[in-house]
Amino acid sequence: MASEPREYLRIERLPHVWCPGCGHGMITHALACAMAELELDPKQTAVIGGIGCSGRTAFLFDMDSMHTTHGRAVVFATGLKLVRPALTIVLALGDGDAIGIGGNHFIHACRRNLDLTAIIYNNAIYGQTGGQVAPTTPPAKKSTTSPYGNLEHPFDIARLAIAAGATYVARTTSFDFADMVKFIKRGIQHKGFSVIEVLTHCPTYYGRLNDLRDPYEMLHTIKEQTVPIEEWDQLSEEERAGKIVIGELHRQVRPEFVESYYRLIAQMQRLQENSVDGH
Repeated sequence: MASEPREYLRIERLPHVWCPGCGHGMITHALACAMAELELDPKQTAVIGGIGCSGRTAFLFDMDSMHTTHGRAVVFATGLKLVRPALTIVLALGDGDAIGIGGNHFIHACRRNLDLTAIIYNNAIYGQTGGQVAPTTPPAKKSTTSPYGNLEHPFDIARLAIAAGATYVARTTSFDFADMVKFIKRGIQHKGFSVIEVLTHCPTYYGRLNDLRDPYEMLHTIKEQTVPIEEWDQLSEEERAGKIVIGELHRQVRPEFVESYYRLIAQMQRLQENSVDGH
């Protein structure tokens, strides 16, 4: 068993490929720390990423990993979980990857309650492909495809996950490192579909286009925009305006899909055997 974060990583692939000041490295570090604290067996753990900046996470973990097609990481993870149900499977998804092109797969994974842990690196923009507007870009914010400001209302990923049926949902930020580790651990330990949304920063595109060029400034801006769930109910409607609630937002116990699937197979096999025995 590995017990140190570095023991879960392919050290020879460091330093990582993300831009200086990007929050993705912090999230990846938090995932490695969570794995170490849980003492996960690397031989029984897999990391799956899609296309986009977040998808590079899979290359850094010294275990079975998959770099899949854009928006389809959940599909690959579903197949892997069905044939290897004992595996602990973590998805490293971007906001566009998971909620844009992969949105349909994401909501159905929530509905089915597959035992997967999805970490969504939400930097509110398409980073790797050129800084285009994303499903999470805030109103009036600029991107390379919305140079005069975004006109669309963004998805609230955590609320979407809860509405679609995910049984564990938490939201934190790349500023709150200890909370990232805590919620990732809880998501992995939870039996069912877990979503940990991490609000993070992209200084290269989102920051540069929206007058937030400094990563330090971006981190503190994200922190100032968020309110812990323990304090949320104490705020008035006016005080909540422009703020985002963070913390453990939802936990529910519901039958997990893969266990239900194998129980059904066993039940059908028993019925068939009884039918043969009884002619």
